[in-house]
Amino acid sequence: MPWWGWIVVGAVLLGAELFIIPTDFFLVFLGVAAFAVGFIGFVGVELPQWAQWATFAVLAVLLFVFFRGWLRARWPKATRVDDTLVGEIAVAREPLAVGASGQIELRGSTWSARNAGDVTLAPGDRARVERVEGLTLHVRRES
Repeated sequence: MPWWGWIVVGAVLLGAELFIIPTDFFLVFLGVAAFAVGFIGFVGVELPQWAQWATFAVLAVLLFVFFRGWLRARWPKATRVDDTLVGEIAVAREPLAVGASGQIELRGSTWSARNAGDVTLAPGDRARVERVEGLTLHVRRES
């Protein structure tokens, strides 16, 4: 493969990791390895096809083994929306018996909820979100 082909492959892999498919830093190392092989060809070192692929594979594995843990430790973890809802206060829109499902209002939106408490919620009662399961909030009446 020509040197510019490796550069294109590296750019595609890095772009895919950054903008399309977050793979938890797998494609980053493949992209960097492809860039490195492209750079080797760019500076004039002519490698046979098998040596290009071997260099790519070895670099990718070495980068992965030695730098993935370091990179993951320093990169901020994405906060999921459901993680930010736990502890929030919602308002019951309809009666919710113990263990029953219904509608609550939280942050100006209506959500499906399940009463995880031991007291029935009346319309207008305040309830704290205990956990999120899919699109259902598990709530308990606020004391």
